[in-house]
Amino acid sequence: MGNKPNGLMSGKRLKDRRKNARWSSKNYVRKTLNLKTRADPLAGSHQAKGIVLEKRQIEAKQPNSAMRKCAVVQLLKNGKHITVFIPGDNAQKFINEHDEVLIECIGGKMGRAKGDIPCVRWQIIKVNDQSLNALLSGKIEKGRR
Repeated sequence: MGNKPNGLMSGKRLKDRRKNARWSSKNYVRKTLNLKTRADPLAGSHQAKGIVLEKRQIEAKQPNSAMRKCAVVQLLKNGKHITVFIPGDNAQKFINEHDEVLIECIGGKMGRAKGDIPCVRWQIIKVNDQSLNALLSGKIEKGRR
């Protein structure tokens, strides 16, 4: 764009120049056009409730060779299906089909998948309004619904 304008009456040109230059920043574009909330199944919120449709295992990325326990959940707010991670040893035993779960973002790099689980960005934190951590540690037993 050449040199910056300077002197009297150059304020508007400096302002317009700054406004145009901001569009080269990826973060500014995502924030201004609301791309996060449009593409995100949770629609920008931190947590959401859903119904478990099925449990499945996903193979970890190289160089690991584990089967990560996951579940397919249908969100109550918009009906979208997403795959969520089940954290903890033998935690999948506490989760059955048609259970109501609360999910949250795992929080990987820039909101992407974390660790060696491909395409999984969410994890389960509550099952039928009971904390998954408390169930795993044996502090409470799973209630019926």
